[in-house]
Amino acid sequence: MAFELILAQLALAGAAATGLAVLADFEAHLARYDSATEALQQWCQARQIGHGPIRARVVGAQSSDPPAKMRRILDLAGDERLGMRNVRLSCDDTVLSVAWNWYAPSRLTPEMNAALANSDVPFGKVAGALRFRRETIDVTSGPVENCTPDTISAHRALLRLPSGEPLAYLIECYTAANLAQH
Repeated sequence: MAFELILAQLALAGAAATGLAVLADFEAHLARYDSATEALQQWCQARQIGHGPIRARVVGAQSSDPPAKMRRILDLAGDERLGMRNVRLSCDDTVLSVAWNWYAPSRLTPEMNAALANSDVPFGKVAGALRFRRETIDVTSGPVENCTPDTISAHRALLRLPSGEPLAYLIECYTAANLAQH
């Protein structure tokens, strides 16, 4: 009986080590991309998590009272509008992340703003032609405020235009679905 218990404990330790290794691979993969959408698309294809494109299912829209901090972070003038999307990024029916994206609509084209308002295309894909670069502010293991309980990693990042001007501030909560073994 004790031998079976030891084997079970070793199996659990091995599974935990494998999970940590996959999480480390996932974090390294995300760090190689300026667009989380592109990173998730490549990750899903490599790990066979769904087959379709990454979609942004909107769960929240523009706040009537946006946080003043976001206006400062994005360096918006007093009359510039602040955009916000709260989305679930999914591949097929698998939710990969829940994200909050505050952005400067005045720094996007009218077509990009229309796509964000009227489609399930993720921000990174919509704004990709602007050649933004991603600056990671911090990465937290597990959930932060407002993340779902199955969050394995939470990222805060700033997207900047080639001029250095801020385009978007992101909070991304990546789910355990990203660690699925297929």
